[in-house]
Amino acid sequence: MEQISANRSHGGVQGVFKHASDATKTDMTFSVFVPDHAPGTKLPVLWYLSGLTCTHANVTEKGEFRKACAEHGIIFIAPDTSPRGPDVADDPDGAYDFGLGAGFYVDATQAPFSTHYKMRTYIETELPALISEHFPTDMQRQGITGHSMGGHGALTIALRNPDRFRSVSAFAPIVSPLNCPWGEKALTGYLGDDRSKWREYDACALIEDGARVADLLIDQGRADNFLETQLMPARLKDACDQASLPLTLRLHEGYDHSYFFISTFMADHIAWHSERLR
Repeated sequence: MEQISANRSHGGVQGVFKHASDATKTDMTFSVFVPDHAPGTKLPVLWYLSGLTCTHANVTEKGEFRKACAEHGIIFIAPDTSPRGPDVADDPDGAYDFGLGAGFYVDATQAPFSTHYKMRTYIETELPALISEHFPTDMQRQGITGHSMGGHGALTIALRNPDRFRSVSAFAPIVSPLNCPWGEKALTGYLGDDRSKWREYDACALIEDGARVADLLIDQGRADNFLETQLMPARLKDACDQASLPLTLRLHEGYDHSYFFISTFMADHIAWHSERLR
């Protein structure tokens, strides 16, 4: 593992790291904020998964999470959204919603994407092992959150691994890739035409099929351009209501899909996770 940068901030250290991934067969970059702590102390972990077109850098530079993480003593980890490199397949038309920057946190089964696009394995297995080895983490106390495509990743990963994550939240998540243009394009390209294989990557379908977490926190802007066509939080509310799964869905007037929205409510989410990670 190579350290790319380290910066003092809010009584902690913001680092950026690179390593060779076995899962993606590429170099992968991620950021980690570690608050100051007593020697030998193990800290809880909050994972943040980013959205379409993003890298680790978007939330690291614009998420405004460090002050709250320092106050609550939480390590904040932000991986990349896809494998990258000259040999990594991309959307043939160069579209933003498939290929590089749009890994959708799946393990692809369709060529040529199946060679490198193993983001599920990377996020669920490989990176946690690396983090546990090199940072002062208490891996019995993990939470996960994310934005848009990353919100989809956070919800589905937590629902598939309820014993691993004590808390899960999201900002403007894609709640049902089975039923939106972004999801239909990505899951067809990565997994093929058999929609039954998509269900493990759809939060609403996972809940319908019996997956459970203790509770969910979702923040969504009402001025989000993608609200009605891509995100559709009402579908998640219906699935949670049917399953008696506690959901706090907060709709905010005037807020859009940007990091201006995310950074406004980031401290709220960190405090919410902290209560569950004590």
